[in-house]
Amino acid sequence: MTRFAAAALALFSFMALTACETVEGAGRDLETAGKTISREAREAKR
Repeated sequence: MTRFAAAALALFSFMALTACETVEGAGRDLETAGKTISREAREAKR
């Protein structure tokens, strides 16, 4: 049973770390998109 628990914990940890990387990357993409939209809006006002 301990092997199963260790394997399950390792799998869960791997999945959690992967999800964090994905969310972080998505956050950076959204931030970049927001900055681009803001810059374009400022330039369009001129």
